[in-house]
Amino acid sequence: MKKLILSVCMCCACLGAGAARVRIASPDGKLVVSVSDEGGKPVYDVTYEDVVFLKSSPLGLHTNTGDFTQGMALQESSFAVRPVSGHYELPTIKRSHVDVEATEAVCPFLHDGKRVFDVVFHVSAHDVAFKYRVYPQGETLCCVVKEEATGFVFPQGTTTFLCPQVAPMGGFARTYPSYETPYTVDDAMGKNGLGFGYTFPCLFRTGSDGWVLVSETGVDSRYCASRLIGEAGGLYTIGFPQEGEYNGNGTACPGLALPGETPWRTITLGRTLAPVVETTIAYDVVNRLYEPSRSYKYGRGTWSWIIGGDHSMNFDEQKRYVDFAADMGYESVLVDAWWDTRVGYERTAELARYAAGRGVGLYLWYNSNGYWNDAPQGPRGRMDNTIVRRREMKWMRDTGIRGIKVDFIGSDKQQTMQLYEDILADANDYGLLVIFHGCTLPRGWERMYPNFVASEAVLASENLNFTQESCDAEAFNACLHPFIRNAVGSMDFGGSALNKYYNVKNAPGGSRRVTSDVYALATAVLFQSSVQHFALAPNNLTDAPAWAVDFMKHVPSTWDDVRFIDGYPGRYVILARRHGDKWYVAGVNAQKETLKTEIALPMWTAGTELQVYADDAGLQGSVKSAKLGRKQTLKVTIPCNGGVLIVG
Repeated sequence: MKKLILSVCMCCACLGAGAARVRIASPDGKLVVSVSDEGGKPVYDVTYEDVVFLKSSPLGLHTNTGDFTQGMALQESSFAVRPVSGHYELPTIKRSHVDVEATEAVCPFLHDGKRVFDVVFHVSAHDVAFKYRVYPQGETLCCVVKEEATGFVFPQGTTTFLCPQVAPMGGFARTYPSYETPYTVDDAMGKNGLGFGYTFPCLFRTGSDGWVLVSETGVDSRYCASRLIGEAGGLYTIGFPQEGEYNGNGTACPGLALPGETPWRTITLGRTLAPVVETTIAYDVVNRLYEPSRSYKYGRGTWSWIIGGDHSMNFDEQKRYVDFAADMGYESVLVDAWWDTRVGYERTAELARYAAGRGVGLYLWYNSNGYWNDAPQGPRGRMDNTIVRRREMKWMRDTGIRGIKVDFIGSDKQQTMQLYEDILADANDYGLLVIFHGCTLPRGWERMYPNFVASEAVLASENLNFTQESCDAEAFNACLHPFIRNAVGSMDFGGSALNKYYNVKNAPGGSRRVTSDVYALATAVLFQSSVQHFALAPNNLTDAPAWAVDFMKHVPSTWDDVRFIDGYPGRYVILARRHGDKWYVAGVNAQKETLKTEIALPMWTAGTELQVYADDAGLQGSVKSAKLGRKQTLKVTIPCNGGVLIVG
């Protein structure tokens, strides 16, 4: 039996008279959270192997029933701690079988002698999650949370890897925020992005000590989603949505029925980046909110818009992409914006029947908007109203549509979380999978909503079509996502293009891809989503290397395990994923210098025959067989904008 570490400290010299402190340790004893009420203010800190990763950081809530950020007392006599363990299976995340072993603790806080909230902690080997459990005050059975004091104070010298939040109601058709701002990397603390904080998740490097990823999970219609606000002195605090989001509709401050709970704040830390890449904390502490109405089918697909744009939205071109998907052995085609007017409902139903005959399902794009942006793309006015939405979904079920992609949802307000949940719940009633685009980060939704697939919430492939600047930064961004965005939630990217140019002729004009074909294959493994609509085009069957097309025909979209191998955010990344008994090792490099390294491959035994896809100095790819030596290591070379892929 593993030793459960717990202590209650009443040391007046270190805390001041009357202050209380409790310690919560992970099952292995290496990660320790200390909670206290220093000066009447709830605080906590986090150490790993006796090294401080988070200094004394604030806790507390300011509600319309009282200010519970000061004058607080930790009731150590009611402090409760217990070991928790469990197992769950989830085919749509980075690891399909997850074992959970953690320490759960309840830290009760009093105000004027009354218990107002508990801080509930879940502490495992490399993860800390905590939430507030808020109690009624007398006959008051609801409250509005005006502000969370919750913060994260990092040691001096910490550097940041952050995605700045933008002001609301800007950008294309007033659809901001879309959670797609370029990251700032290796930056100093003490900033606040563009003045509006940062989008979750947020990555920090605590010098030579290690790495910390901060995010949140368990957000549903009962609270808002949040952001991180940069303060002075290494402090980052929870920030609620901006008032102007959602065209000013809905409140920025969430309301709670009492007793009620907030979402979980999550902290993942480690000496290396492995715990960050491999974490499942976003799913470990949440539960399914409803049962799936059917057995959902995932897989690979294509979509015409990324290469052909709006002009590709016609029946003949969509039928051509259905045939292409069938030739690739793919499961679906995404029919993008304007299908309602340029193809029409009757011909879309005809297309769905044709696709079904070829073993292909359709996803249909929808505009989310009613009153919150000016995006003109149709179908409009179908997803914002319950009556209309369910009527539309019944038509989709009867037509054999597999899923929907809902776009332009630029807000984190509680009212917006209600819209996400309503769309998901209604879609499940009609057996539809859901992808969100132009949207917020998914926060444990793969487990909470069994028909949820993925969200964009990243500078995804459409930007490669829009500007050459995005193409030039493609590898740089790819070297961020496994460490940050994709570490906590499935990511709808829509990449892995094999066209040299983002146009239907695959000829000079518009954006030019600067990454290699091996890079394209590698990102099909690096980017995790149970449904992948790749940026491939029918012409790739004849103008792309046969070895590249063959790999893309067989690459999985669901995974059973993940292992971090090597990398640094924004520079390079190498990781491994397993599907069944087959491992895929993928790497890309954004550095100007060619990456030359030797990697350990313990997932294969010595003598295993491997297929190695690699680039030469001119980004010309090839595939060769190699036998793994007795040391179970392999030397790899990845030029700038290139990739490597090892399969066995």
